[in-house]
Amino acid sequence: MLSRPFAAAVFLAATYLPAQRPAPDSNAIARVRTQYVKREVLIPMRDGAKLFTSIYTPRDTTTAVPILLMRTPYGIAPYGPNAYSAQLGPFPGLDAEGWIFVNQDVRGRYMSEGWFSFMTPHKGPNRKPGETDESSDTYDTIEWILKNVGHHNGRVGTWGNSAPGFMVAAGMLEAHPAHKLAYPSAPMIDWWLGDDRHMNGLFKLAQTYNFLKGFDQPRSGPVTQYPAGPDAGTTDGYAWHLKIGAMSNYAQGPLQGRIAFWDSVSAHPDYDAYWQARSLWRNAKDVKPTVLLVGGWYDVEDPYGMLQLNRSMQTISKGTKQMLVVGPWSHGGWNRGDFPTFGAFSMGSPTGKFYRDSVGMPTFRCVLKDDCRGSNFGGALMFEAGGNTWHRFESWPPKQAVGRELYLRENGAADFSKPAAGTLADQYLSDPAKPVPYTMGMTFGFNSAYPTEDQRFASRRPDVLVYRSEVLAADVTVAGPVSALLHIASTGTDADFIVKLVDQYPDFAPAEVVGGPRLDSYERLVRPGVARARWRRGYEKSVPLVANQPDSVRVPLDDVFHTFKKGHRIVIQVQSTWYPAVDRNPQVFVPNIYRAKDSDYRPATMTVFRSAARPSHISLGILP
Repeated sequence: MLSRPFAAAVFLAATYLPAQRPAPDSNAIARVRTQYVKREVLIPMRDGAKLFTSIYTPRDTTTAVPILLMRTPYGIAPYGPNAYSAQLGPFPGLDAEGWIFVNQDVRGRYMSEGWFSFMTPHKGPNRKPGETDESSDTYDTIEWILKNVGHHNGRVGTWGNSAPGFMVAAGMLEAHPAHKLAYPSAPMIDWWLGDDRHMNGLFKLAQTYNFLKGFDQPRSGPVTQYPAGPDAGTTDGYAWHLKIGAMSNYAQGPLQGRIAFWDSVSAHPDYDAYWQARSLWRNAKDVKPTVLLVGGWYDVEDPYGMLQLNRSMQTISKGTKQMLVVGPWSHGGWNRGDFPTFGAFSMGSPTGKFYRDSVGMPTFRCVLKDDCRGSNFGGALMFEAGGNTWHRFESWPPKQAVGRELYLRENGAADFSKPAAGTLADQYLSDPAKPVPYTMGMTFGFNSAYPTEDQRFASRRPDVLVYRSEVLAADVTVAGPVSALLHIASTGTDADFIVKLVDQYPDFAPAEVVGGPRLDSYERLVRPGVARARWRRGYEKSVPLVANQPDSVRVPLDDVFHTFKKGHRIVIQVQSTWYPAVDRNPQVFVPNIYRAKDSDYRPATMTVFRSAARPSHISLGILP
């Protein structure tokens, strides 16, 4: 049973469509109305397009105050100069500071003019006169605000979560001189390698379909609300997607050719120039604003962006004053939820409130108005799941972590010692007609709570290999990037491999949450990772497997900070379907899986080697 803080955070993460917004809080609206004056304007960009913007200025004009700008494709409702929002800014109570709050519909969305582009490619400092991108639109907006809004102190902070987080990250490139603070939380950074649309090129089917069918509806001009997408009429997303069948059936079937971006995705299956131009992390050079980068270990929508942007900036923007914070949160939960628990697990304290009180608000006050009381900015503040403690590191990943390999061994064992001899292997039949589900939940959309689920529903299937360590005699803390190297073969000519790192609780383990389940032998998901064999030589070009010939596949699992406690076991699960979290592989090579037909999907036997010559393993960074 979900705790209330977690359930609220999941709900907030899904509020990108007007129909899903919660009912307004009349008392909160009255408070904002009492403190602020609202006006709506059209701000011209350098190419002549005008972007619809709401500006909340404090009625008390005795003090010069900072400006907070949020740019979003999800609408800045409520629309109308006399319709007030119930909350301004990213954190509850921030609007009590009496700052200037500016919200803007990005170009081509809702009430703004122009044409909307997903993950707008960054043109850089050499853009031609009149050319625009999200960086230039942010710059032009700030310039207009500084000239047309009074009683500000000349300092601007930008904030946004998810797609608005991408707008923040894009806007901090070639930033306006007044742009002093950038707060990209869970920013979309690369829609092919990670985040909402793909995981290492595998298409995030349930999430993308559920999102695009409503978000990507066409418009003939400015609107305050988009039409609803097609209703599936069921909560059984697994069965519904399986009935649709091959990827080629979607565009002219339930989507009826109305979703342009679906067609763009289908035309670019590999990591080609189209996707690389939308890889914003490549452009994060010499960033001038202070950057507070935040994300959640259990964010299933945008778990990649904050980590990749952090890695990139540490390499090509070393002079930037920045801080990374990652906590035990789902998508956007750090901004509003308290998160003392997550699903069946206790976090030991209200982690969201701790972040806002100790990092978020002090950083905003320090950078934007020189009130640095309580501010301790810099480095990486990371929550250790399992151990339920916060740690501050000079940088992430921590330099103290020592690389180790956990090997797949005989009889379903996992061990830090390498196999000594033999030509050992395990096999399973992967049938696209009976894919392994990613969740136990009955949902049509995307179950953002799946990281809380007991993974025994998968480990008990015959098409999932399971390897367990001995009961741990001492705590093992994994910190930093995790990846698996699988030595494999297939009777087909393409294959997917999903690897899950799992924390198995003792045979007898009490509940951690009041009213929650006992955790006897509970298999707690720590981190999943996926790989498609066609990209084992590189993401830019698909290369088929040779049937029945040994090969190898690297499976990235991204970063982890988790303690496997004494008495627990470290578990590795290996499978070839994870449906419909990601699309199915036909297991017969076709140049473009989005063009695959139903007849292309065939069963195949997968072999995972665990011999001395081909020692499949998972690589971990372990804190001493």
